[in-house]
Formats: sequence, C-alpha cells, structure tokens
Amino acid sequence: MSDRKYDVVLYGASGFTGKQTVQYFAAHADPSQVRWAIAGRNRQALEAAKAHVGIKASAIDILVADAQDQDALDKIASQTRVLLSTAGPFALYGTKVVDACVRFGTHYVDITGETPWVKDLIDRYQERAAASGTRIIPCCGFDSVPSDLGAYLIARHMQKNLGISCKEVKGYFQFAGGVNGGTLATGFNLYESGQAARARDPFLLNPAAEHSSDEIKFNLDPTKSQYDPDSGTWVAPFVMGVTNVRIVRRSAALFGEWREPYGPGFRYQEFQKSNAPRSRFKAKVRSGVLSAFESLMKGTFTRGMLKSLMPKPGTGPSEKVMNNGWFRCELVGTAADDRKVRGIISDQGDPGNRATVKFVCESALALALNPSELPGGSQRGGVLTPATALGDVLAERLRRAGMRIEIGI
Repeated sequence: MSDRKYDVVLYGASGFTGKQTVQYFAAHADPSQVRWAIAGRNRQALEAAKAHVGIKASAIDILVADAQDQDALDKIASQTRVLLSTAGPFALYGTKVVDACVRFGTHYVDITGETPWVKDLIDRYQERAAASGTRIIPCCGFDSVPSDLGAYLIARHMQKNLGISCKEVKGYFQFAGGVNGGTLATGFNLYESGQAARARDPFLLNPAAEHSSDEIKFNLDPTKSQYDPDSGTWVAPFVMGVTNVRIVRRSAALFGEWREPYGPGFRYQEFQKSNAPRSRFKAKVRSGVLSAFESLMKGTFTRGMLKSLMPKPGTGPSEKVMNNGWFRCELVGTAADDRKVRGIISDQGDPGNRATVKFVCESALALALNPSELPGGSQRGGVLTPATALGDVLAERLRRAGMRIEIGI
C-alpha cells in the first residue's frame, strides 16, 4: 500500500464529529509524514469543513462518495492506506465502507458503539480480513478505547511485573460533557431496528464457543446500584458498559486464541462511580435514570417523544461544554493470587467529542505511522479491537497527545 496517494482519508468529515477529526489532523498530523484527505457525500459541506479549519488545511483534497455508492467508496478505499469513518449510524451507513476496505486491503477505524453491527462485520469479513492482514477496527472512540486498552494494560502489567495471570478487571467511570445528535441517532436506530435485545448477549462478539451457566452468570451486565469494595464506594451500571465489556471480552478471547491470554476465566465489568457525600443516593438515582431511559426507548410512542426532544444529527454541544468536559476511568485488576493492580486513564475534554476524536485519530495515525510496531506484525488482520490491533502503540501515542495513562499506581 506504499504507492497509494493518501495515508489516511477522513470519511464523514462534514458531520459534527467529522469536522473535529479534520481539526485534529490539521493540528497534529505532520504534512511531511501524513498525506490525508477528507471525504463524504456532499462536496459543499466538505468545502465548509475544510474552510473552517483555515490555512493549514488549504491543500487537503476532497473526495465525494455517498455511503450507498459502492463504486465511489471503492475509489476512495483504493487510494488510501487507512480510512477513518465518523459517518453513523454505522448499521445504516458503514457496511459498504467496510466492504470496500476489506476488498482493497485498506485498514479501517471508526467510532461506533453498535455491537450487533460489529457482530455482522465479524461474520462477513473476519476470515477475509485476517487472510490479507487488513485491520478492521470498530469502536475506536470513547466506546471502547479506555475500557479495552485499560484491561489490556492491567493484564500485561501483571504478567510482566508480577509474573502472574489476570483473573478480573473492573472499570469505574466518571465524566462530564455533552452529547451530539449523531450519538443519539445511533441509539435510536438500535431500538428501531430491533437490535437492542441482541446487544444484550454478554458474549456477542466472542468467537463461537460454549459458555457454562456459571460463566454466563458472572458476565451478565449489572442492572442495579451496589456497594463495590474495590472502589470503596457505591456504583451504578455504566451507560456504555453494554458496548465496552463486549469489546474487552473479544480482545481477551482473541488473545487466548493467539496463545497470549490474559488469564484463565478472565472477567471484565464496568460501572459508573459515585463519590461521597451521598454516594449511595447518587448511584441509586443514576441506576434509576438509566433504567427509565431504557424503558422509554423500548416503546415506539415514548421513543418518538424522546427523539423529538433530543439534539438532531449534525448538532452537538458548544465548544465551551466540550472543552470543559472530562473523563476518568479507574481500573482495578485482580491477579490469580488476589493481588490488586490499579490504573487510571483520564483526560480533559468531554468524552463523546474531544476524547473520542483523540482516540480515533490517534488510532488512524498509529496504523499509518507505526505499522511495523503494531501487535502481531503485518500478518495480523481481521475484525479486531483497539487492544488486539493497536495495543501499546496506541497507549504511547495517547500519552504523547496529553492523555494520562498510568498502570500500577
């Protein structure tokens, strides 16, 4: 792929999140190292996104392709080594993009949290992408990099520094920020398409295998608030846990197939953490709100009401809200001998926009600039995860980009 015209193409660049990827590349992608272009379905909107960035983006090419135009998408995929997509809902607009990438051997990253769609990608493209060494990496945003990379780093720290396998990792999230219309549209489509129930399978993304009743029991999603002794406070179910834990479990299962396991019977769960004072009350309120929201989403009428009140695709929070936002993911790993290893991943900037953009852009840049350092070497391909496809390379890039990632604290 060294003879291709571009190293990275940003697809969906005129959307709310897509514009932020253009800004990120303009600020952080050295033009002497990275040849990049922007793409989407509307040239005028792409011109506006390009103009918004300013003089640094004056030489960026614009490529036009509707998400349903396979020929146009093929033309884009054939010209680049890496394609970064922010055009969701991905179940509606992502399949033909991935199809083009698989056929042309183009590495792919996106920001989806739609695990049923990811399962469909696995069923359709895993074997072909694995055979060609093409890395198809969904869920490279806030869904699910902190969870997946955090569990990976904890497990490897135990193996390297303690000489012992990892039994369990738990993640505890806190955050502040806004939500954009594209994220909400994805959630609505999950229920409207009837895929929400499918997403509840705890092993949805794992390679086919039999799971014992005990294994299923220990991996069910939490549904109520509870006191958690490892965090020393009350916790509630985390709104993105239904996506993140399935990505982490896929990573653990793939590493197991490659004889690089985290540990026998490895488990992962995550929660939203509540601080004192009144941590129990806060956790119960969060759990109740999440349960009520899910109930409203299940009903056609109530879902329609919610949809009419929420931000629309292409819109999102203000610059001030995004800049003042933050996230913190605390990790607690339990070794086979019950020793604990703690870690933290955190950053300034709201998770659904600023952090997501940093995660996905650095993932694309890792593929473009660090191919020889990636885990598994050039032969590793398939529908992968951030940990299995990018691993320590992504962790180091994020640290250099200002994110706090500390393990063994």
